[in-house]
Amino acid sequence: MKQLLGNLKISVHEKLYLKDPESSALGKKIIEQSILLINEIGFEGFTFKKLGSAIGSNESSVYRYFENKHKLLLYLTSWYWGWMEYRLVFETHSIADPDEKLNKAIEIICRPIVEDSTYVHINEVLLNKIVVNEFSKSYLTKEVDEENKEGYFSIYKRLVHRVEEMVAEVDPSYHFSSSLASTLIETSLHQQFLKEHFKSITNCNDKVSTSDFLLDLVSKILKK
Repeated sequence: MKQLLGNLKISVHEKLYLKDPESSALGKKIIEQSILLINEIGFEGFTFKKLGSAIGSNESSVYRYFENKHKLLLYLTSWYWGWMEYRLVFETHSIADPDEKLNKAIEIICRPIVEDSTYVHINEVLLNKIVVNEFSKSYLTKEVDEENKEGYFSIYKRLVHRVEEMVAEVDPSYHFSSSLASTLIETSLHQQFLKEHFKSITNCNDKVSTSDFLLDLVSKILKK
């Protein structure tokens, strides 16, 4: 799978950037350092001025690639969901049994992230932490409807639809496949957050994984 992924470019909506950061060494450095900095200080404290200092340049260099930090966050989260989609597609495409395929998809979405050497300028482990902590900030805005129309969330929605199709294959009579698919993906993030910050309100821990919970949930909902 790594060899196949190595030949693939994660495509992000072109309206999220002014200049494709994958097109230059500086652009890749901006992505690399933004992940490190957002993980370190959080999205609220993150500024292009601080990022400019981190890359040894000024903030105007960053503005040549991204209009604002909101667009940068959308870029990072979109890249993450695109990367997750590739993993899901390649690891499930040869599975014929619908139950096994959906279970595998849940395991992929929930399993701990390890750094992928295919993309040397992106630390996927830290990016996962950013998605867990900051993804909701990319869409809980007044502009979400307009940005949705522009296609900014198309990769995330495409991943949800892939899981939705798997749910429908398992139980065609279930009328809430889309809701269940989006719940599975959002819950995978939420439970990671709870495990880290609100341990008393989740059963997920070092011994009980998020995938254990979601697999049990799905088995009780769908007519398997």
